[in-house]
Amino acid sequence: MSIKYNVGEIGNRPWGTWHCIAVGDKYIVKIITVKPYASLSLQLHKMRSEHWVVVSGAPRITVGDSVSDFHCGESVDIPVDTRHRLENLTDAPVVVLEVQMGDVLDETDIVRLSDIYNRQ
Repeated sequence: MSIKYNVGEIGNRPWGTWHCIAVGDKYIVKIITVKPYASLSLQLHKMRSEHWVVVSGAPRITVGDSVSDFHCGESVDIPVDTRHRLENLTDAPVVVLEVQMGDVLDETDIVRLSDIYNRQ
């Protein structure tokens, strides 16, 4: 198993921040904050699934071919090898609780399909 995150660690990205709040056997829990009018890349993971719970704001979430607007308290499962994206199309931050589950839980398991920040 590969885990390269520590509890309390914060990562800054062009779209906002993530804050690691729990690390366990084959899981990581993060708080994802997406700035207004920002978007994570359209991506997928070969080695992990994710579960997102919206705790603040109203994001647009893509999972596979489904694109839906979500609200506080709603959640979505993202299976392994499924394209997904989190977008904030509003003028208020979006906060999502993310639970990653799998054998590889690090940045090497991100396949970016499209990215407005031109990251590979």
